[in-house]
Amino acid sequence: MSVLYIIGTPIGNLGDISFRAVETFKKADLVACEDTRRTLKLLSHLEIRVKMLSCRSQNEEFAAEKVLAALDQGQTVAYASDAGTPALSDPGAVLASLAAQAGHDVIPIPGPSAFAALLSVAGGRDKTVVFEGFLSPKAGRRKARLRVLMDMEAACVLYESPFRILKLLGDAAEIDSERYICVGREMTKIHEEFIRGTSAEVLGVLSQKKEQIGEFSLYISGNKLK
Repeated sequence: MSVLYIIGTPIGNLGDISFRAVETFKKADLVACEDTRRTLKLLSHLEIRVKMLSCRSQNEEFAAEKVLAALDQGQTVAYASDAGTPALSDPGAVLASLAAQAGHDVIPIPGPSAFAALLSVAGGRDKTVVFEGFLSPKAGRRKARLRVLMDMEAACVLYESPFRILKLLGDAAEIDSERYICVGREMTKIHEEFIRGTSAEVLGVLSQKKEQIGEFSLYISGNKLK
């Protein structure tokens, strides 16, 4: 059977690509990716030319059929999401599942992820961490889920866009203004920034900025009162 490689790619700094990821891209007959433009930028940086196929959340099952057809023909396929590790709030889970069910080997090529990067610098001491990814953009659902997460003893990691970060932090501060939070913004990029403090303090710092730029990752410590 053929092999489908699931490749972790840089979340910002292209220098974070692993040697093994580069070698895997080089030997692939087809690279399926969330956004061909983003992946083309990476492959061009690596001076690699290979056939690409769009495989994003909106067409993942359809694209998976094309990937399976390539695998059935004996081709080696690599899959990469926009940035980071596939299936961590990015497409990839459906493709990996269908390929495995079809009898093909599905092999991970470990690489960067905003989740792991934030954990390494957050300074949290929680033994258990829940990865939640993006919460609902709807205010009521977002706050209700956040309340459940912040009521747990485990810490949690969330992702948020620059358009909703203040609303999310506002909800967190309202639920528990003293809860420790570490926010990572534009991690590994030129304007990388980490803000640590209570939920109220972090909200205050970000509220002073004229505009919110970049993608945000949040580490929220667990409820020690339980």
